[in-house]
Amino acid sequence: MTRLKSRFLVDLLMRRTEAAGGFAAVLAKGDDTSGVILVQCSDRGEPGPLLERRFSIDGTYIWESVGPDDPKDGESRENYRERRRKADPDLWIIELDIADAPRLVAEWAALT
Repeated sequence: MTRLKSRFLVDLLMRRTEAAGGFAAVLAKGDDTSGVILVQCSDRGEPGPLLERRFSIDGTYIWESVGPDDPKDGESRENYRERRRKADPDLWIIELDIADAPRLVAEWAALT
């Protein structure tokens, strides 16, 4: 099975978000080929979940909600992102600001 490169997937997610009227930005650039993708969701500036695309044990990719339980705890959220970035310098961190960002991510994931 051919795996799509992380950079291609990030670009696709950003374009889909912008086409739907949202805002998307790369907060940290990761490895173009195989970097893990962390999506910071928000809706009109209100923080939502952090979603991470991970390789599962069965050889497929899954999306998991990660980080602090309270997305409005900005300090805990920032600390989590910093810890993940230090542990994995190949990590992509993407910000999406659009209504129901987790739904958009799920639709995008179905394409990949």
